[in-house]
Amino acid sequence: MSGHNKWSKIKNKKGNEDARRGKIFTKHARNITVAARQGGDNPDYNPALKQAIDKAKADNMPNDNIDRAIKKATGEGAGDNFQRVIYEGYGPAGVAVIVDCLTDNVQRTAPDVRHAFDKNGGNLGTDGSVMFMFDHKGEILVNNKDKDFDEFMMDALEAGADDVIEEDEFFEAITSVEAFNEAVAKLEESGYKIERSEISYIPQNEVEVSSEHHPSLTKLIDTLEDNDDVQEVYTNWDEPSEEE
Repeated sequence: MSGHNKWSKIKNKKGNEDARRGKIFTKHARNITVAARQGGDNPDYNPALKQAIDKAKADNMPNDNIDRAIKKATGEGAGDNFQRVIYEGYGPAGVAVIVDCLTDNVQRTAPDVRHAFDKNGGNLGTDGSVMFMFDHKGEILVNNKDKDFDEFMMDALEAGADDVIEEDEFFEAITSVEAFNEAVAKLEESGYKIERSEISYIPQNEVEVSSEHHPSLTKLIDTLEDNDDVQEVYTNWDEPSEEE
Protein backbone atom coordinates (compact mmCIF):
# COMPACT_ATOMS: atom_id res chain seq x y z
CA MET A 1 0.00 0.00 0.00
CA SER A 2 2.92 2.28 -0.59
CA GLY A 3 1.93 5.73 -1.74
CA HIS A 4 -1.26 5.76 0.30
CA ASN A 5 -1.34 9.36 1.54
CA LYS A 6 -4.92 9.89 2.65
CA TRP A 7 -3.96 11.41 6.00
CA SER A 8 -1.63 14.01 4.53
CA LYS A 9 -4.47 15.00 2.20
CA ILE A 10 -6.79 15.42 5.16
CA LYS A 11 -4.18 17.62 6.84
CA ASN A 12 -3.81 19.73 3.71
CA LYS A 13 -7.58 20.24 3.52
CA LYS A 14 -7.93 21.22 7.16
CA GLY A 15 -8.28 24.91 6.44
CA ASN A 16 -11.13 24.23 4.07
CA GLU A 17 -12.77 21.92 6.61
CA ASP A 18 -12.52 24.54 9.33
CA ALA A 19 -14.50 26.91 7.14
CA ARG A 20 -17.26 24.30 6.99
CA ARG A 21 -17.10 23.23 10.63
CA GLY A 22 -20.86 23.49 11.20
CA LYS A 23 -21.61 21.23 8.26
CA ILE A 24 -19.00 18.71 9.41
CA PHE A 25 -20.50 18.64 12.90
CA THR A 26 -23.94 17.99 11.38
CA LYS A 27 -22.58 14.95 9.56
CA HIS A 28 -20.90 13.64 12.70
CA ALA A 29 -24.05 14.18 14.76
CA ARG A 30 -26.10 12.16 12.27
CA ASN A 31 -23.55 9.36 12.27
CA ILE A 32 -23.42 9.27 16.09
CA THR A 33 -27.22 9.26 16.42
CA VAL A 34 -27.63 6.38 13.97
CA ALA A 35 -24.86 4.35 15.62
CA ALA A 36 -26.38 4.88 19.08
CA ARG A 37 -29.86 3.99 17.83
CA GLN A 38 -28.65 0.76 16.24
CA GLY A 39 -26.25 -0.47 18.93
CA GLY A 40 -27.00 1.36 22.17
CA ASP A 41 -25.74 4.56 23.74
CA ASN A 42 -22.67 3.13 25.54
CA PRO A 43 -19.55 3.34 23.34
CA ASP A 44 -17.84 0.72 25.53
CA TYR A 45 -20.30 -1.86 24.18
CA ASN A 46 -21.01 -0.28 20.80
CA PRO A 47 -17.90 -0.20 18.57
CA ALA A 48 -19.73 1.70 15.80
CA LEU A 49 -20.66 4.45 18.26
CA LYS A 50 -17.11 4.59 19.63
CA GLN A 51 -15.75 4.97 16.10
CA ALA A 52 -18.30 7.71 15.31
CA ILE A 53 -17.38 9.59 18.49
CA ASP A 54 -13.64 9.24 17.85
CA LYS A 55 -14.04 10.65 14.34
CA ALA A 56 -16.08 13.56 15.69
CA LYS A 57 -13.47 14.33 18.35
CA ALA A 58 -10.72 14.20 15.73
CA ASP A 59 -12.55 17.10 14.04
CA ASN A 60 -12.80 18.92 17.40
CA MET A 61 -16.54 18.46 17.79
CA PRO A 62 -17.52 19.69 21.30
CA ASN A 63 -18.57 17.10 23.87
CA ASP A 64 -21.92 18.84 24.31
CA ASN A 65 -22.72 18.29 20.63
CA ILE A 66 -21.72 14.64 20.92
CA ASP A 67 -23.91 14.13 24.01
CA ARG A 68 -26.91 15.74 22.29
CA ALA A 69 -26.46 13.48 19.27
CA ILE A 70 -26.43 10.39 21.50
CA LYS A 71 -29.51 11.52 23.42
CA LYS A 72 -31.35 12.15 20.17
CA ALA A 73 -31.14 8.42 19.44
CA THR A 74 -33.85 7.75 22.00
CA GLY A 75 -35.42 11.18 22.27
CA GLU A 76 -36.43 13.89 19.85
CA GLY A 77 -36.11 12.75 16.25
CA ALA A 78 -35.75 9.08 17.21
CA GLY A 79 -38.18 8.20 14.45
CA ASP A 80 -35.86 9.45 11.71
CA ASN A 81 -35.26 6.60 9.28
CA PHE A 82 -31.67 7.04 8.15
CA GLN A 83 -30.05 4.44 5.94
CA ARG A 84 -26.54 4.04 4.57
CA VAL A 85 -26.31 4.15 0.78
CA ILE A 86 -23.17 3.78 -1.34
CA TYR A 87 -22.91 5.40 -4.78
CA GLU A 88 -20.16 4.65 -7.28
CA GLY A 89 -19.03 6.59 -10.31
CA TYR A 90 -16.23 8.10 -12.34
CA GLY A 91 -14.92 11.62 -12.12
CA PRO A 92 -12.96 13.58 -14.73
CA ALA A 93 -10.08 11.62 -16.32
CA GLY A 94 -11.72 8.36 -15.26
CA VAL A 95 -10.95 8.72 -11.55
CA ALA A 96 -12.95 6.16 -9.54
CA VAL A 97 -15.20 7.65 -6.85
CA ILE A 98 -17.12 6.05 -3.96
CA VAL A 99 -19.68 8.20 -2.15
CA ASP A 100 -20.77 6.96 1.29
CA CYS A 101 -24.10 8.52 2.30
CA LEU A 102 -26.35 8.47 5.36
CA THR A 103 -29.80 9.68 4.31
CA ASP A 104 -33.43 9.75 5.37
CA ASN A 105 -34.58 10.36 1.78
CA VAL A 106 -32.93 8.44 -1.05
CA GLN A 107 -35.21 10.21 -3.52
CA ARG A 108 -33.43 13.44 -2.58
CA THR A 109 -29.90 12.09 -2.23
CA ALA A 110 -29.62 10.10 -5.48
CA PRO A 111 -30.46 13.04 -7.80
CA ASP A 112 -28.14 15.33 -5.80
CA VAL A 113 -25.23 12.92 -6.16
CA ARG A 114 -25.94 12.35 -9.85
CA HIS A 115 -26.12 16.12 -10.46
CA ALA A 116 -22.72 16.61 -8.75
CA PHE A 117 -21.15 14.07 -11.11
CA ASP A 118 -22.86 15.43 -14.22
CA LYS A 119 -22.02 19.05 -13.44
CA ASN A 120 -18.33 18.35 -12.84
CA GLY A 121 -17.39 16.17 -15.78
CA GLY A 122 -18.11 12.78 -14.25
CA ASN A 123 -20.82 10.16 -14.41
CA LEU A 124 -22.62 8.09 -11.82
CA GLY A 125 -22.11 4.35 -12.29
CA THR A 126 -23.92 1.19 -11.26
CA ASP A 127 -23.31 -0.89 -8.14
CA GLY A 128 -19.93 -2.57 -8.41
CA SER A 129 -18.66 -0.35 -11.20
CA VAL A 130 -15.67 0.90 -9.19
CA MET A 131 -15.88 -0.95 -5.87
CA PHE A 132 -13.56 -3.68 -7.14
CA MET A 133 -10.73 -1.11 -7.28
CA PHE A 134 -10.87 -0.55 -3.50
CA ASP A 135 -10.30 -2.60 -0.36
CA HIS A 136 -12.68 -2.19 2.58
CA LYS A 137 -10.24 -1.86 5.48
CA GLY A 138 -9.74 -0.40 8.92
CA GLU A 139 -7.23 2.44 9.24
CA ILE A 140 -5.64 3.38 12.57
CA LEU A 141 -3.44 6.46 12.68
CA VAL A 142 -1.12 7.02 15.65
CA ASN A 143 1.30 9.80 16.55
CA ASN A 144 4.86 8.56 16.13
CA LYS A 145 6.45 11.09 18.48
CA ASP A 146 9.21 9.31 20.43
CA LYS A 147 8.05 5.99 18.94
CA ASP A 148 10.08 3.44 17.01
CA PHE A 149 8.55 2.20 13.76
CA ASP A 150 9.86 -1.36 14.14
CA GLU A 151 8.36 -1.54 17.63
CA PHE A 152 5.07 -0.15 16.34
CA MET A 153 5.07 -2.67 13.52
CA MET A 154 5.44 -5.56 15.95
CA ASP A 155 2.74 -4.18 18.26
CA ALA A 156 0.36 -3.50 15.36
CA LEU A 157 0.81 -6.93 13.81
CA GLU A 158 0.30 -8.54 17.21
CA ALA A 159 -2.86 -6.45 17.59
CA GLY A 160 -4.21 -7.89 14.34
CA ALA A 161 -3.05 -5.44 11.66
CA ASP A 162 -2.38 -6.68 8.13
CA ASP A 163 0.01 -3.90 7.15
CA VAL A 164 1.76 -0.85 8.59
CA ILE A 165 2.85 2.41 6.99
CA GLU A 166 5.24 5.15 8.13
CA GLU A 167 4.18 8.57 6.92
CA ASP A 168 5.48 11.94 8.09
CA GLU A 169 4.74 12.27 11.81
CA PHE A 170 2.34 9.33 11.85
CA PHE A 171 2.32 5.55 11.84
CA GLU A 172 -0.67 3.84 10.28
CA ALA A 173 -1.97 0.32 10.83
CA ILE A 174 -4.21 -1.30 8.22
CA THR A 175 -6.61 -4.00 9.42
CA SER A 176 -9.46 -6.12 8.18
CA VAL A 177 -12.92 -4.84 9.07
CA GLU A 178 -13.34 -7.77 11.47
CA ALA A 179 -10.07 -7.08 13.34
CA PHE A 180 -10.45 -3.29 13.45
CA ASN A 181 -12.08 -2.72 16.86
CA GLU A 182 -9.83 -5.14 18.71
CA ALA A 183 -6.73 -3.66 17.06
CA VAL A 184 -7.70 -0.15 18.16
CA ALA A 185 -8.25 -1.34 21.73
CA LYS A 186 -4.94 -3.25 21.86
CA LEU A 187 -2.91 -0.35 20.48
CA GLU A 188 -4.49 2.00 23.02
CA GLU A 189 -3.65 -0.50 25.77
CA SER A 190 -0.05 -0.52 24.50
CA GLY A 191 0.14 3.23 25.09
CA TYR A 192 -0.25 4.58 21.57
CA LYS A 193 -2.13 7.84 21.06
CA ILE A 194 -4.78 7.18 18.42
CA GLU A 195 -5.08 10.28 16.25
CA ARG A 196 -7.84 8.90 14.04
CA SER A 197 -9.40 5.52 13.31
CA GLU A 198 -12.03 4.51 10.81
CA ILE A 199 -13.20 1.85 8.42
CA SER A 200 -12.84 3.14 4.89
CA TYR A 201 -12.30 2.26 1.24
CA ILE A 202 -8.62 2.24 0.30
CA PRO A 203 -7.72 2.32 -3.40
CA GLN A 204 -5.67 -0.66 -4.54
CA ASN A 205 -3.79 1.63 -6.90
CA GLU A 206 -3.79 5.42 -7.16
CA VAL A 207 -3.80 7.11 -10.56
CA GLU A 208 -1.97 10.26 -11.56
CA VAL A 209 -4.09 12.78 -13.45
CA SER A 210 -3.08 15.61 -15.75
CA SER A 211 -3.13 18.99 -14.00
CA GLU A 212 -5.84 20.24 -16.36
CA HIS A 213 -8.31 17.92 -14.62
CA HIS A 214 -7.35 18.91 -11.06
CA PRO A 215 -9.83 21.82 -10.74
CA SER A 216 -12.84 19.79 -11.91
CA LEU A 217 -11.89 16.83 -9.72
CA THR A 218 -11.50 19.08 -6.70
CA LYS A 219 -14.84 20.75 -7.45
CA LEU A 220 -16.57 17.36 -7.74
CA ILE A 221 -15.19 16.19 -4.40
CA ASP A 222 -16.01 19.51 -2.69
CA THR A 223 -19.55 19.50 -4.09
CA LEU A 224 -20.17 15.98 -2.84
CA GLU A 225 -18.66 16.69 0.59
CA ASP A 226 -20.84 19.81 0.92
CA ASN A 227 -23.95 17.62 0.74
CA ASP A 228 -25.34 16.95 4.23
CA ASP A 229 -26.23 13.37 3.24
CA VAL A 230 -22.65 12.53 2.21
CA GLN A 231 -20.48 11.13 5.00
CA GLU A 232 -17.30 10.31 3.09
CA VAL A 233 -15.90 10.51 -0.45
CA TYR A 234 -13.18 8.08 -1.53
CA THR A 235 -11.22 8.22 -4.79
CA ASN A 236 -8.22 6.54 -6.38
CA TRP A 237 -6.80 9.91 -7.44
CA ASP A 238 -3.14 10.33 -6.52
CA GLU A 239 -3.96 13.84 -5.39
CA PRO A 240 -0.94 16.17 -5.23
CA SER A 241 -0.13 17.79 -1.91
CA GLU A 242 -0.24 21.56 -1.54
CA GLU A 243 3.56 21.62 -1.63
CA GLU A 244 3.47 20.15 -5.14
